Amino acid sequence: MLIQPANPPAAGNATDGSPIHSGSFWPELDPATARGAMRLDGTASAERLRGALIEAIADVNSELADWRRSRQAEGYTTLAEVPAEEVDGASVLVQRWQRAVQCRAAANLTERYRSFDSTAAGHKQADELDTTVDDLRRDSRWAVSDILGIGRTTVELI
Repeated sequence: MLIQPANPPAAGNATDGSPIHSGSFWPELDPATARGAMRLDGTASAERLRGALIEAIADVNSELADWRRSRQAEGYTTLAEVPAEEVDGASVLVQRWQRAVQCRAAANLTERYRSFDSTAAGHKQADELDTTVDDLRRDSRWAVSDILGIGRTTVELI
């Protein structure tokens, strides 16, 4: 028998909370949309997801602070107003900011999976995720570099 809750959650983002505001220049970020884009299952709680997104937003915004001030000095009040190509009806700059934040948050969450399972199998799975974490951090860096208009360079010591 299925029992319906007295106050069922609203469809969409009710379980992940309200959108995260990031000042007047940057777009707000919906945790439920980010969860879907980051392909997270229910393992990451809403609280943990929100914390990771807030830290990622703070980190990305910090990296882009000088760039933001320059755009504001040019008269643009939001990221969406800054001239850029549009893809799928949205500014590429907005999409890249979201990608930078989501990849950084996903990397943060993924590298903490090791703490869930300390068995040999758990460590093997965590070791396999190391590459994923590196890829997510790279994708975030590339998105920031693309916003800044600087080249992408990856250097690895041999």
